Amino acid sequence: MSNAIKIFQGRFGRVALLDMSAPLVGHAHHHCHILLKAGGADSAFSVRGETAPLTNDSAVLVNAWEHHAYTHPVAPGERTLILALYIEPNWLAEIQRSLAMSGHPRFFPQSSVRVTAATRKITEEFVLELWWADEVSPSRLEQLLFNLIISVVEGYSGWRDLVSLLRSKPPVATDPRIRQAITLMRQDVGRELDMDSLAAQAGLSRAHFFALFQRDTQVTPLVYANVLRFEAAVQRLTQTQASVGDVAHALGFSAPGHFSRFFRQHLGITPSDYRRVVNLFEPPKSDAAPPAPVI
Repeated sequence: MSNAIKIFQGRFGRVALLDMSAPLVGHAHHHCHILLKAGGADSAFSVRGETAPLTNDSAVLVNAWEHHAYTHPVAPGERTLILALYIEPNWLAEIQRSLAMSGHPRFFPQSSVRVTAATRKITEEFVLELWWADEVSPSRLEQLLFNLIISVVEGYSGWRDLVSLLRSKPPVATDPRIRQAITLMRQDVGRELDMDSLAAQAGLSRAHFFALFQRDTQVTPLVYANVLRFEAAVQRLTQTQASVGDVAHALGFSAPGHFSRFFRQHLGITPSDYRRVVNLFEPPKSDAAPPAPVI
């Protein structure tokens, strides 16, 4: 079974040191996502339908709302230690204005990038700090995290050339019928996804609704609904005292075991493990759904 060594959560997003022994289902995040190998066997992700290797010399970059999956193509019994960064685009924009487009669907033009010797050194120092430090101050973690992010994406993102980035995929207004559907989905993340009902309320056929939704969000309605549900689960696990069973019920799962399986399929660990391991770097906030895709 996969395990979480450390998880830090704050306004920067999430930083997780994960000991992985199994694949994860295809999913997405509203964060921009950086994955670095911290130890163990070489492994891989599937991004944009292609294999993105995770090795000492290769990192994986995943854009916000980009569908991906951890494939874990290693020998039976072998494990991979992964440093997973789930970065809030708004936090990056606060630190450096040129990173305001980190939520853009083409911010990372490629999913597999080379890890330089300098980046490898920063990664090792970052992992050691997370692993051994009993406490890491928010300012210290944010500085280390920002330095690591810049080291990784320096030559592999659109942060220095916003004009070219916007030309590659100019902003397009989301279809108002899809906005309406997303609003309905956000209003009750625990409700079972009913594609026929959403399509009917939008005045579209099921096929047309599906095509428009994927065009405007980059993911299917089911993947989008799962993102909302997963982030709502994280919020309830970290910012309320509700039992795992109560969280499962609030999110529409018929049994806690189904909720645990859903959570493990998306992160590799159970909800109880997440609550036990996570370190919070900010006071509780009101329940809020993740931001919509930047199209």
